[in-house]
Amino acid sequence: MPVGTQGTVKTLGQQDLRDLDARIILGNTYHLYLRPGLDLMREAGGLHAFMNWDRAILTDSGGFQVHSLADLNKITEDGVTFQSHIDGSRHLFTPEKVIEIEHVLGPDILMVFDECTPYPSTWEYAREAGERTLRWARQCLDTYDGFDRKSFAGHSQALFGIVQGSTHKDLRERFTAETVAMDFPGYAVGGTCVGEPKADTWEAIETVVAGLPADRPHYMMGTGTPEDLADGVMRGIDMFDCVMPTRNARNGTLFTRFGKVSIRSARHAREFEPIDSECQCYTCQNYTRAYIRHLHHTKEVLGLRLSTIHNLHFYLDLMRHMRQAIIDGTFVDWRKTFLNLYKGTENEDTKR
Repeated sequence: MPVGTQGTVKTLGQQDLRDLDARIILGNTYHLYLRPGLDLMREAGGLHAFMNWDRAILTDSGGFQVHSLADLNKITEDGVTFQSHIDGSRHLFTPEKVIEIEHVLGPDILMVFDECTPYPSTWEYAREAGERTLRWARQCLDTYDGFDRKSFAGHSQALFGIVQGSTHKDLRERFTAETVAMDFPGYAVGGTCVGEPKADTWEAIETVVAGLPADRPHYMMGTGTPEDLADGVMRGIDMFDCVMPTRNARNGTLFTRFGKVSIRSARHAREFEPIDSECQCYTCQNYTRAYIRHLHHTKEVLGLRLSTIHNLHFYLDLMRHMRQAIIDGTFVDWRKTFLNLYKGTENEDTKR
């Protein structure tokens, strides 16, 4: 899912996303609450209408900002008091208020308010945070039901539960069971990819997925590399989001089937060939590495746009290939071939 934190996927227009066949994008509850604010969102008729997006939207709950903006917030049983990173004003996010905000924003999928536990977390702290997340989840569910599970604009919404527990297997198992007992339309694994060793990430994913209903979506929040997507799907994950493809594009790192390309490197100055010769994206069909490198070096906005189009196409196409391989019953072989080809870092093979 491409990330559109403030109602836009950076450097792209909505038609670009439609052309890429992005079926769903993310918005950020915390940021949209601060700007443009709920009064304007009500007047606009919700986020879909405001940004002219006729496909699905998922909004997070602000729970990740509990983690990422830890210096600007205070956690209590009632919720989290944020100090705005914009003007210093203070705002209390309770579970009920978060659902009310998401009710107005009107995403198709909304997330419960949770406390994203940092790494490392002691067993005691992870237990305390996970139990608080469970209590908040029940409050979110009650508020969601009070709105008849519909948005301010009147369309149905699906509320996803989030399982915490840090790297502690017994807590993950317990919190999975208690979250599933609330019968959410979908489930997310929270508190991974926050600095823990990769082995601990996958143990947490495997532990949680083992206890989730097979007929509900499984969402791994904030994940990242192409290898992680393939490895996550192998472990039963259906949905991913990360700023990596868009942020890396703006920084000049492009993804190919052979690994990453640092397009600003001098080695590409006279390469009059596409980023990836087999890529079907608009960028690769029309422009060369040399030209895109030139755009980055001259700080032309077009370079950021073309790079973002390519990277999002790569990620979305990767998921399409995995989906088809699952349907064909060939996913194990597909994953092995992909990982053998994809080296992660730039090498001579990326020219092929």
